[in-house]
Amino acid sequence: MTKLILLLLVGFLVACAIGVSFAKSLLVSVVIFMSYSLVMSIIWIFLESPDLAITEAAVGAGVTSVLFFVTLRKINAVEEEDDEPDTEEL
Repeated sequence: MTKLILLLLVGFLVACAIGVSFAKSLLVSVVIFMSYSLVMSIIWIFLESPDLAITEAAVGAGVTSVLFFVTLRKINAVEEEDDEPDTEEL
C-alpha cells in the first residue's frame, strides 16, 4: 500500500514538473510549483526524513512561493483587484 502511494506521489511530481513547463500563466506556474513542493515534503515524510520535510514545506512551498508572488506583483504580471466598482459602466 505504501509503495502504491509513493508511486502516485512520484507520478504527481512528474505531472507537476511537466505542467510548470507548459503553463501559459506565470501565476499558474507558481501555484503548480507550490504544489510540487508540498508533495515533495510528503514524500520526505514517507522516506522518514522529517527534518527535510519541514524544510521543504517551509522554504519550498512557503517562502519561495511568497517571493514569487511578490515578484509577480512587482513586475505587474498579476493585476491588483479594485475595491471600488467601475462607475463608467453605469
